[in-house]
Amino acid sequence: MTAINEAGPALDAGPAPVGTRKRSARARRRQWGEVTLFAGPAVLVYLLFVLLPVVLAAYYSFFNWNGLGPLERFIGFDNYARVLTDPVFHRSVGNNFFILFLSLLIQGPLAILVALLMNRRLRFRGLLRALIFVPYVLSEVTAGLAWQIMLQSVPPARYGPIDTWLRMIGIENPPAWLADPNVVMWTMFGILTWKYLGLAIILMLAGLAGIPEDLYEAAALDGAGWWKTQWHITVPLLGPTIRIWAFLSIIGSLQLFDLVWIVTGGGPLHASSTMAVYMVEYGLNVTQIGYGSAVAVVLFLISLVVALVYQRFALRRDLQGALTTGVR
Repeated sequence: MTAINEAGPALDAGPAPVGTRKRSARARRRQWGEVTLFAGPAVLVYLLFVLLPVVLAAYYSFFNWNGLGPLERFIGFDNYARVLTDPVFHRSVGNNFFILFLSLLIQGPLAILVALLMNRRLRFRGLLRALIFVPYVLSEVTAGLAWQIMLQSVPPARYGPIDTWLRMIGIENPPAWLADPNVVMWTMFGILTWKYLGLAIILMLAGLAGIPEDLYEAAALDGAGWWKTQWHITVPLLGPTIRIWAFLSIIGSLQLFDLVWIVTGGGPLHASSTMAVYMVEYGLNVTQIGYGSAVAVVLFLISLVVALVYQRFALRRDLQGALTTGVR
């Protein structure tokens, strides 16, 4: 006789009761209702103000259209051919990447250095942090107009405050900050550094606050000096913060418009033009909406490719770590 398992054969639970299925269906509907209630407005705003403009710009870019009449003159990829062969656009792209590389090479290390100094016990540390952050909270219009006034130089009739101060200390012929094609981009980088360095410093200070003090105490016991401690402990642990700041700086540099438009308007002789300034100047201002839309699409694609490459090679480790932490 075959032995029967003490636990007995597995019993088929059968279909769930009708009441249980109804409660489960109501719970699912309630969950979807909550998701729709909280995420729906954000998704709607994203569709209306992000995806829809991108799709419309891509559509308009295939037409020779001034923004007023009907879309009748289909020209295919002619707008894109004109964009990609225009030397002024090439210079605009170069200016964007000029700001991008200088931001990463100068603003980043400077922000880390200032954050390290301000992270120490100082008198009026809170006031200093607030003062450093003030330029960032100023509107671009206010900051741009202020710098335009301070840097103006129209000799011999008048000089801006900065030229006046330089002449007072013996520099009789200061450079034409906004009128010299060889100087204007360095001037714009200085203004951008003044404007956005505070955000970088605040981000670095937030990252420093998350580093355990025990590591510094252990390094001190091992005889490590201040610089060695910062290099081997602080900078590696600031890695995620630095990479996030670098991502924000890269995207901001590629889409730079407002300050340049207010201070120089892209001049002189397109020396300070950026891709966004070029788009407005050659698209909106001359009512060539189709051509401006093609420039917008090219700008979007360049930003997207750079963002994806950066995410693939720089942010991949941080994203994997965040996903692993979430799973645990």
